[in-house]
Amino acid sequence: MKILLVDDNSDITTMLSKYFMMKGHDCSVSNDGHNGLSLIENQHFDVVLLDLAMPDFSGRDILDALSRNGKVKQVNIVALTASSVSSDDEVTLKAKGAHSILKKPIDPDELLNYLMQFDVNSR
Repeated sequence: MKILLVDDNSDITTMLSKYFMMKGHDCSVSNDGHNGLSLIENQHFDVVLLDLAMPDFSGRDILDALSRNGKVKQVNIVALTASSVSSDDEVTLKAKGAHSILKKPIDPDELLNYLMQFDVNSR
């Protein structure tokens, strides 16, 4: 499975990318929202793990940009957040194209099990 991690916390992206690669998956990382958007627009990923709260250009900004340019339908986006998300906010995020919203911290094994639904090679 080809995974993109977009999170400003390099400790999180380093740990998760090592874990995913150890489990046999291709994993790319962006610690910057603008770069993350560029990767999403120019490459194919089976799933994008997107931190909602990043400085300067957040995961919400990425969702807005992908929604505006129509590319959001081509991407499986799983939003990650350490903050609580109201049910109204969750509905809004899903309407903009997020497949789901997961709460951090999350166990890597549970996260990978969840992400396997996006692995086209395992279907």
